[in-house]
Amino acid sequence: MSEIKSEYALADFAVRTHDKLRRGDADPGGHVLNYNFPIFCETGRGQIFRDPECVTLTMGFVPFVARFAIDYKAELFWPGTVEIGTGLKSIGRSSVLYLQGLFQNGKCAAVAETVMVQVDSTTRRPVPMDMQTKAWLGKFLLS
Repeated sequence: MSEIKSEYALADFAVRTHDKLRRGDADPGGHVLNYNFPIFCETGRGQIFRDPECVTLTMGFVPFVARFAIDYKAELFWPGTVEIGTGLKSIGRSSVLYLQGLFQNGKCAAVAETVMVQVDSTTRRPVPMDMQTKAWLGKFLLS
């Protein structure tokens, strides 16, 4: 994982959403199982992909996860919600580095990084992003 801050707040992230924790996400003691954390991260990244401008810019391309890394910092508990913060650390030639935080009751439970690569939907090969796409993605860059 690249160099990341030790502490984050939900307000640090460009995009914020949440998932309702389900009983099936937790063990009998109410502790949310770690295998759910990547699913929560996907929910956060999905908020960016739902933007109508994103749909237009990325027609003919498929985003593939090339790398996913997570640092667990605290437990999540059911019942409740998990707040998800999402932003971009960097924009490359054909890839984007996402930074995400998972929070419950204001406390950071995990920080994750995901590298997603833009792939041509026909050839299944990485393709460079055009300047318009990079400019649009720029609004999600974290400071």
